[in-house]
Amino acid sequence: MDSIQDLKDRIVKAFTSWNKNLDKKTARQIPERDASFTTASFTEVKNLYLPNDYSFDEYLEKAGFPGEYPFTRGIQPTMYRGKFWTMRQYAGFGSARESNERYRYLLSQGQTGLSVAFDLPTQIGYDSDAPIANGEIGKVGVAIDTLADMEILFDKIPLDKVSTSMTINAPASVLLAMYIAVAEKQGVSKDKINGTIQNDILKEYIARGTYIFPPKPSMRLVTDIFKYCSKEIPKWNTISISGYHIREAGSTAAQEVGFTLADGVAYVEAAIKAGLNVDAFAGQLSFFFNAHNDLLEEVAKYRASRRLWARIMKERFHAKEQKSMMLRFHTQTAGSTLTAQQIDNNIVRVTIQTLAAVLGGTQSLHTNSRDEALALPTEDSVQIALRTQQIVAHESGVTNTIDPLAGSYYIEAMTDQIEKEAEEYINRIDAMGGMTEAIEKGYVQAEIQKSAYRYQQEIESGKRIIIGVNKYQVKEEKPPKTLKIDMKVQEEQIKFLSKVRFERNNEEVKTKLAKLKSTASSDENLMPPIIDAVRSYASIGEICNTLREVFGEYKERSIV
Repeated sequence: MDSIQDLKDRIVKAFTSWNKNLDKKTARQIPERDASFTTASFTEVKNLYLPNDYSFDEYLEKAGFPGEYPFTRGIQPTMYRGKFWTMRQYAGFGSARESNERYRYLLSQGQTGLSVAFDLPTQIGYDSDAPIANGEIGKVGVAIDTLADMEILFDKIPLDKVSTSMTINAPASVLLAMYIAVAEKQGVSKDKINGTIQNDILKEYIARGTYIFPPKPSMRLVTDIFKYCSKEIPKWNTISISGYHIREAGSTAAQEVGFTLADGVAYVEAAIKAGLNVDAFAGQLSFFFNAHNDLLEEVAKYRASRRLWARIMKERFHAKEQKSMMLRFHTQTAGSTLTAQQIDNNIVRVTIQTLAAVLGGTQSLHTNSRDEALALPTEDSVQIALRTQQIVAHESGVTNTIDPLAGSYYIEAMTDQIEKEAEEYINRIDAMGGMTEAIEKGYVQAEIQKSAYRYQQEIESGKRIIIGVNKYQVKEEKPPKTLKIDMKVQEEQIKFLSKVRFERNNEEVKTKLAKLKSTASSDENLMPPIIDAVRSYASIGEICNTLREVFGEYKERSIV
């Protein structure tokens, strides 16, 4: 019987012969297209992948079985044969009341989890009546100033039955505190609520910009949330370590994985340094990835991410619990791939991206709407986006077996390659002293900028085709109907904030904010005084300004 190496050698020999004959045949018949065969991340794609690129002698080490280390094939033993991913639609606009109506509509249409978008003033810790907030109230998300807004936002939505994801970072502790307080008012104890706060401040310095405080106190807020939730809110995901915005800024797939996991390493190190045992908090970490257009590269990306993170947690941090080694992730389809031209084409793009996320084993998914390159999505567009997930779940057949593309020579080779490139980025960042230092030096930002520039060059030169943008354009005479936010939202929000301030106990607010300030100047956990301040109806601006007095504000350094 031939050994594995003998079989490999025979296959390579046969392939070499086939390739020579192919050259002769294509000269007479159909030559390859005049195209650059690369992935969306510029990786060269071979014409054919062989068993030599992936073999059974490495199966247990590299692939294994679903629900078992290294989790390449999925984190649950049954995956979608047992339970579909959580179907979310990222939503929030205008006032809390309008957003509540959208949430209840989406839940009535079969959505299984909420995903809250906040407006820019909320994201950077300002009240709606702050001068800097003028013109931005309710524009890219819902305006939340006090607990009163949060009560309206979740009115008639039972928080013990719905999983909620909140895309909030610098003031994540404040919005989590508000969510806890709303649950209390509904009679739901903290140990019954489940969901996720993004709480990923490092990627704000890298790719997004909604930071408030310098890195050191920001990391303290992150680890204080880890400590508090590990004891008080066991079902809550304390962070969603985000590669999504890194990819949206222009990174490659391997950069998305490498930089995201390097952020994860930084958070784990900070938590351990703060005195937490790795197995006490690692099971509450989650990740957030992009679903780009290159379907097969994206599937390989998710598989590589799971395998690499499992190895990091086991070998680097000596985690003992299987849950600590699992990379659980939410996916959002790629907003940067949506085009303002021929917006119905975006439905096709989102479908491809949905398939990538599902074939890659996501735990949660948001599908973008066709009109989001123009404005916030209309109700009709949101319904199509949600139906895309439901059709893939119930009609496509791809959920009937676990990790259906495993064993594809191409998928396995690409999984290996992305893992290798991502690990090389992590090693470079380690050599610089860690992710905070790499950010300060501008290394991560510069790498993303180079990739983004190359991608845009390829579009502008026509080397990379974007349908409706640089090929197959049509004249579109009538602009589609879009959702517009009335400026009355700002007036009404400011009036409501003024009413809350008038009706609350302002002496109690002063006392709670003073306690928060003294805690910020100590080493005590900040979550309890933030929750107390929120319960007294202190506003997000008042809480964040109190912390600004102690921590200061981060000023971005220019990168040359």
